[in-house]
Amino acid sequence: MLKALLIGCGIGHICLALGSLAIPKMLNWKQTLSGVPKLIQQIFWTYAGYILSINIFFGIISILFSDELLSGGGLSNALLMLITLYWFSRVVIQFVYFDKTGVPATGFYKLGEFVLVTLFVLFTVVYGYAAISCL
Repeated sequence: MLKALLIGCGIGHICLALGSLAIPKMLNWKQTLSGVPKLIQQIFWTYAGYILSINIFFGIISILFSDELLSGGGLSNALLMLITLYWFSRVVIQFVYFDKTGVPATGFYKLGEFVLVTLFVLFTVVYGYAAISCL
């Protein structure tokens, strides 16, 4: 059952990464960032690339190496804990730090946020449970 959950989360990571490719256009990042210095723009896009890459590879690892993740070894436990902390911190940031005053209040955006937050919480719970189960 836990293996199937990890594979499902892996698919979720890939879907999240693919879906996130639309966010810059939806939130008009290009125009919004045009008022900040070039270096800040470059750093922003670099971080966006890092996050996209990490999400893709968390997905690939979860799909292709789920047995190894559940093996109970030190490296697999460390990776499970890393993924758990990564998503837990994202959930905390979502509710404690983000200022959403400029985000459109349409049903489409609210649905999108609900789906994203649900994924973030699901990832936190599944990988956290896997980490605890494999200790």
